[in-house]
Parts: sequence; structure tokens; C-alpha cells
Amino acid sequence: MKNTNNDPYFIDFEERIKKVQSEMQREKIDVYLGSRLRTLSWTSDAFCPWRSFVVIPPEGKPTVFTFVIDAARIVRESWLDEDHVRGFAPMGGQDQIGQIADFILEHIPGGRGRVGIESGMSNYLPEGFLTHYEYEQYRDALEGCDLVNAHGIIDRLSLVKDEGTINRFREASRIVDVGHRAVFEAMKNGGWKGVTETELAGIAALAMRRAGSEWEWSFTGGNEIASGYRTGYAGGACTPPTRKELKEGEPLLVDIHAMFKLGLGDHAHNYFLGKATDRQMWHAQNFVKIVEATLKTYRAGISPSSLAEEMMALAEEGGFADFMVPGFEHGIGMMGDEWRIGLNDGPFPYWTNPEHVYQENEVLICAMQYACPDEEIGFRYENPIVITKSGCEITSKYPLGVETL
Repeated sequence: MKNTNNDPYFIDFEERIKKVQSEMQREKIDVYLGSRLRTLSWTSDAFCPWRSFVVIPPEGKPTVFTFVIDAARIVRESWLDEDHVRGFAPMGGQDQIGQIADFILEHIPGGRGRVGIESGMSNYLPEGFLTHYEYEQYRDALEGCDLVNAHGIIDRLSLVKDEGTINRFREASRIVDVGHRAVFEAMKNGGWKGVTETELAGIAALAMRRAGSEWEWSFTGGNEIASGYRTGYAGGACTPPTRKELKEGEPLLVDIHAMFKLGLGDHAHNYFLGKATDRQMWHAQNFVKIVEATLKTYRAGISPSSLAEEMMALAEEGGFADFMVPGFEHGIGMMGDEWRIGLNDGPFPYWTNPEHVYQENEVLICAMQYACPDEEIGFRYENPIVITKSGCEITSKYPLGVETL
């Protein structure tokens, strides 16, 4: 559906592109060649699962290049018209390198200039940086042009979210809450008995799809479900569901995901099945206590390191610091931008800067892992939050707690 300025999810993409072009001019970039999934989402407003590129000229609209079988859909679902979405195919003159290089040269007088590219590394699998082969091919096809790493332009401009984007996150979180309610309804009164982790993931997925979710967006197994000893891996933050049956006396982690207009929803809730020991409840109380404290601490002006220092001191005082992963968030943007927090300007290239100072209207996931694998127990909390001047807005409204079913 096309973007209109009379709905709460409106984003002014033309103005967004003008800001990119202004930064290009400042950095003396003649044409920007975007290849990252986050860049495609942020500039096109379309879901681009195939290898795709977006070319931003010095003025005017960008042009998306994608696999030919998907081009017509993107025309219908993005803000761009058919003149600005092109398909590539493995045929002479229609391959992506040749077609895109020729298009770039149309915007560079004399065939000599600076082309901004996106190069780097990430622990996020589908990041979309140029591959070595692609770089070599573009370098040869654009002989006479300098290829300059310029992804910082998009990263800076996309850091603080506009109202339309924030509203998309809010709606995605509402959908996630629908999924959690469906899971609870299915499991209450002993309904969890004989159910597998994969079945539980499906119950959540069906409810969220009915509520409007477009994708269980996580690349860690769709909806993440863990029970028993597998919750002790919560610190690894990757628990794709298995065929393991839920069993009495075990903890259960339900971490589910939704997508609405490329805005991402992510919330993790925790349970005990049937009963819980005093020791298990001690762990649960520790976890809830530090989540509550963390959510009260977030605000504009703090940094990941200052937050972690304060929260780990609380964990030390409570005697459970050994079970806490000393990180309390991961980044989030439009689809394709799941990991980065702030900018890639810290002591380790392409990782979060621990001294990044949060600004109003940044959106990130409050993501906390409590892991005790020796006792086969762990918990996770994830919830997109909007940073405000004096605190944070919690977008998923599902109640915090570790429930006994």
C-alpha cells in the first residue's frame, strides 16, 4: 500500500532522500550505491528479500534494482514508480553489475567521480555489505571512479526515528502482545502438556499473522522458544524452537517477533510449567528486579556502558551478577537493522560504541539475558523501547513477570 500523509504510519521519503543527497554533497559523493538490507528498507519502504541495490543520484528519486521476479511487487508496495524500480536478470545487458554501473555513469559527467558504497562487516548474517567479488566488478565497470565507503550517511540519518516509524514499532509490538495472549490461552489449565516448542512457536505465529504481522522477522529461528535446559542458553540469545516437549517443573522462554510496515516487534516472556522450586523462584525474582530497574534507568543522555555499570552493580549487590550477561540492549531499526546500537564509531570497528549517548526518539531493544546453565534455567527479556528525555516508552505492554502455569 502506498504511503499517504494522512495516516499515523506516514514517512516523508522524498524529504528523507533529500537529506541523504545533502550529506552526499557535503562529503563530495556523486552517487550513492546502497546494498545493505537496512538501506533498502529505509529508502524504499519495501520488503526486499532478494539481493538488491538502491542508487541515489545527486538529485531526484532513488532507483531500486532487484531480482526481476520481484520488481513488479516492489513497484506496487514501495513509494517509487515503475521508472524507479528495475529488475536484473542473468542475461546480456541485464545483469546487476552492468546495468547498475551504466546507470551510475549516467549521473557522473565525464565518467569520473566518487561513488559511495557500503562496505564493512557484521555479525548479522543478511547485513548486505558489498562482497569482495561485487566490489571488484563495480570497480572495474566504473573505471575512473573512486569507490568510497559512505554507509555512515545512512547510519547517521536513520538513528533518530520519525513519528511514522515509531508508530510502526508500536503497532508491531501490539501484534506481538496478541501472540503472547494466544500462547497463554493455549497453555493455561494444563494446556501446555504434550505441546512441543515448535508447536508453541506456531500458535504464536498464527495469532500474530491474523493480527497483521508480515513476517516472524528474526534470523535466529523465527519465533524463539526454549524450555528446560535450553533456557540456560538464554545468554546466547538464540533459541530456535525444537521438537522438545514441554515438561512439568521446567522453565519456559517465549520470545516472539512480528513485523508491521517494516517496523519490528520483539518481546520475550518467561514461565514455569506446573510448579517452581524456591531456588527457581529466587532466580526469577532477581531477573524481574533487574529488568524493572533497567527500564527505569533508560533515558536520553546515558550510554550503554553507564547503564551496564549501574545494573551490574545492582546484580552484584543481589548476589546474581554471575548469571547476568553484561549487556542490556541490542539495536533496532527498520527491517534489516536489528543489531547496531548507535553508530559504528567505537573502539572495535563495526561494533557498538559503548560510550554512545542516547538521544530522544532513538529506538532500541531492551534485551536482557539471565543464564544459569548449571541449573538448567535462564530467562530473557526483550522489548522495543523509545528513548525519551526523562525515561523510555515501553512499546510491548505485555506484563513483566515470570508466571507459573
